[in-house]
Amino acid sequence: MSEPLHEILYCSLLAPQCPTDAVGHIVSQARARNAHESITGLLVFDGMHFCHHIEGPRGNVLRLLDRIEADPRHVEMKVLHEGALDVRRYLRFDMGLAHVEETDHVEDLCMLDGAEALAQFLALRPRLDI
Repeated sequence: MSEPLHEILYCSLLAPQCPTDAVGHIVSQARARNAHESITGLLVFDGMHFCHHIEGPRGNVLRLLDRIEADPRHVEMKVLHEGALDVRRYLRFDMGLAHVEETDHVEDLCMLDGAEALAQFLALRPRLDI
């Protein structure tokens, strides 16, 4: 029997000493590791804020969260939503990336939590260029 699926949605800020072009490097490293660990998700970045929705086997997702929390390239990490998941939402990519111009969308989302944060993030997805 396979491990149950789990999802986490978190927000954080790009560390002050980290250039914005580091995001491409973060994503390229993550795609290979995520594929190996059966983790899928979407990272939204507005030039300052990260909002990242990840899903996969519970143990793998929790280990990834530990690595993300230890990453010095971002600060002020806040988990907005965490829970069991019945069906994957991201079947087409190991880690999608969307850059957004309007910082209000991501910044406002970071102020929410729980089911409200998840619903707001999912409502934002159709407007993103992934």
